[in-house]
Amino acid sequence: MESGAVDLDAARRVSGSTPDAGVAPGRLLGIDFGGTKMAVGVADGSGRLLAAERIATQADRGARQALDRALDLAGKLLGRTGGRLAAAGIASPGVIRPDGIDLAPNVPGWERLRLADAVRDRFGVAEVAVANDLNAAALAELRLGLLQDVDPGLVVGLGTGVAAAVTTRGTVLSGQGGAAGEIGYAVTGAGWSGPESMLERVFSGGALDRLAATFGLTGGAAALCAEAATPGPAREALCDRLDELARHLVTCCLLIDPRRVVLVGGVAGSPLVRELLAERLAEVLPYRPEIVLSGFPDDAALLGAVTMAGELASAPEQV
Repeated sequence: MESGAVDLDAARRVSGSTPDAGVAPGRLLGIDFGGTKMAVGVADGSGRLLAAERIATQADRGARQALDRALDLAGKLLGRTGGRLAAAGIASPGVIRPDGIDLAPNVPGWERLRLADAVRDRFGVAEVAVANDLNAAALAELRLGLLQDVDPGLVVGLGTGVAAAVTTRGTVLSGQGGAAGEIGYAVTGAGWSGPESMLERVFSGGALDRLAATFGLTGGAAALCAEAATPGPAREALCDRLDELARHLVTCCLLIDPRRVVLVGGVAGSPLVRELLAERLAEVLPYRPEIVLSGFPDDAALLGAVTMAGELASAPEQV
């Protein structure tokens, strides 16, 4: 199916839930680019979503077609909602540079895209913000979700890939090169370097899809998690993979001592994954954070993109 609706009613409830936020004139555009799917939303000046849809990325067809189709959808939604576009926010995998994107291997050619320029050229809007997708999700949790008044916080994305984002003092920590939280590159297993030694190759949506196929399961990671609900080889294999993830999250928690860990992404929707992960962290951490599922686990990055657009549009003009 080419397109599907975002949970617009739920997104409206959270996206307009900050009463003290500055109200920007005009429309706000948010785009969340993912390795499996892309979500596009248009909000009013207060950040309340008016229209949103999700489409498949079709990563095997390359980056350019994905970008073009997302922009086509954005144009359709902007036409449907009317009004002047004031600002846009973009959430993307990888580390964003002015002339490209690093660490985004899931869509061939993604590293060559200039997302902000593409949005400016298509829609004639000057104000465009671009951020890593999990950092955008973390911003949504800070402004609208489960990290309001929580410091420090940790957001863990379990989607096509795996990553983390640290929040402190009302901001998302980006790091000196913009790569803070890229735990998918953490070393795991017996090797020291190369793709097979990366955590993302062991535990992520893509890794679990491949593991599901070895058991003859159709339906990818979701089917694997369903099969693993009862004792057997699938459960043992999933637990082995989850142990690797848990070891790295234990280190993250020991390093920053978060009050709360918020899980986002499709794999995080599995109650079994959340239960097993919480058990492992509780077993070893001296100070145990809450481990919770986001109130908008599939739409956090989109809401973060809209939030970025709103903050950009309502920021005081620099003299």
